[in-house]
Amino acid sequence: MRYTNAQLLEKLRQLRIVPVIALEQAEDIVPLADTLVNNGLPVAEITFRSAVASQAIALLREKQPDILIAAGTVLTAEQVVQAKNTGADCIVTPGFNPKIVQLCQDLDLPIIPGVNNPMAIEAALEMGIRAVKFFPAQASGGVNMIKALLGPYSMLQIMPTGGINLDNLQDYLAIPNVMACGGSWFVESALIKAKNWSEIRRLTREVVDLIS
Repeated sequence: MRYTNAQLLEKLRQLRIVPVIALEQAEDIVPLADTLVNNGLPVAEITFRSAVASQAIALLREKQPDILIAAGTVLTAEQVVQAKNTGADCIVTPGFNPKIVQLCQDLDLPIIPGVNNPMAIEAALEMGIRAVKFFPAQASGGVNMIKALLGPYSMLQIMPTGGINLDNLQDYLAIPNVMACGGSWFVESALIKAKNWSEIRRLTREVVDLIS
C-alpha cells in the first residue's frame, strides 16, 4: 500500500521499533526480513550507507509486499527517486535538508527528517512537517533533551534513533510524543554478514517481547 503521512505515523505507533539496517549484499535482506516478520516486526529501514540499498529495497518489496519499508540515511535527490522507484514507503534522513523535504512532498512520499535542535525543528514546522527523527538521540541529550524540546514543540511526533538499546528503549517509548525508536543493535551488520539469523531471531524476540 501507499501510506499517507497519517497512516505511516499510525503504523509506526503500532510497531514501536524500526530496525535500521546496513547491508553489504542485497540478497541478505530476504532472510533478514523473513526473520523480522516471523518474529513480529514487519518493518525495515534500509540505509543508503550501502551501495546496494536500492537493490535491497526492490528485492524486499518483491518478496515481502506487505512489509513497511523505509529508505534511511537519504542524502540526495537521486537517492529519493531510487527509493521511490524501488518501492520504499517513506524516506528517513539524518538531518533537515529543505530541498529533500520539498522533493518528497512533490512526489507525495512521506518523509521523516532528522533534527536535534530548535532551529531545525522550526525549519521542519515551516514546511508542514510534524514527524521528525531525533538524531543522534543519545549523543544529543537523549530522553531529557526530547522532553525539553517538547515544551515549546508539543505538536511534534518523534522517532529517536542513535544510541538506542534494550537498556534505554522503554525510557524513550514512555514519552507520549515518541511514536517509535530506530535501533540497529538487533540487526548489526556483523550478524547480517555472518548470516547469523538465529541470533537476530533471538534479539528480535527480545525486543518485541519488551515492547509488547
